[in-house]
Amino acid sequence: MANKASPKWIFIFVAGFIGVMMIVAFTPKQPCTICPVVQMMRDIKTCLVQEKTADQDEPLKNKLTWEQYYVTQMKGTEPPFTGKYYNFHGKGKYVCVVCGNELFSSDTKFDSGTGWPSFWAPASPNDITEKVDKSFFMERTEVICSKCGAHLGHVFKDGPPPTGFRYCINSAALNFIETEPNSRPAQSNQ
Repeated sequence: MANKASPKWIFIFVAGFIGVMMIVAFTPKQPCTICPVVQMMRDIKTCLVQEKTADQDEPLKNKLTWEQYYVTQMKGTEPPFTGKYYNFHGKGKYVCVVCGNELFSSDTKFDSGTGWPSFWAPASPNDITEKVDKSFFMERTEVICSKCGAHLGHVFKDGPPPTGFRYCINSAALNFIETEPNSRPAQSNQ
């Protein structure tokens, strides 16, 4: 009698593989290329997030792109090194894409090497709200627009002086308003 893999062991192997892929998919993204299976699992994550009622969301869904909506309303994260402001050096202010609240200044922007726009301080402490985020088996500090409640990103205690903070913000949550016309160097995505 030939040895065949029992259906039980095939099920255990497939369930284990899916479990590992989910763990990898739901951990914070690192600045690296990810395989299509992990990206698919991260996309599935968006389906698991509860949305507000359709009546409340309809105006926002019409105003924002899918990525802006996903980041600001579903607490999503754009892939690293893909956002339009991660390697952007214009002079001006960054405002909330949802409500226009001023959030950050180009004077506090720095290159953190993480692939997301990073700032060492907000424009004003009253413009943002910080909240403990215990999602994905870790504790971080979420950054939220204090005016409309849009998710912006997270803040970490590994930034440069003078504050020592790194506000790691999604480009999709921001709009840029230039304050010095014609001072913006060409944008380059490496």
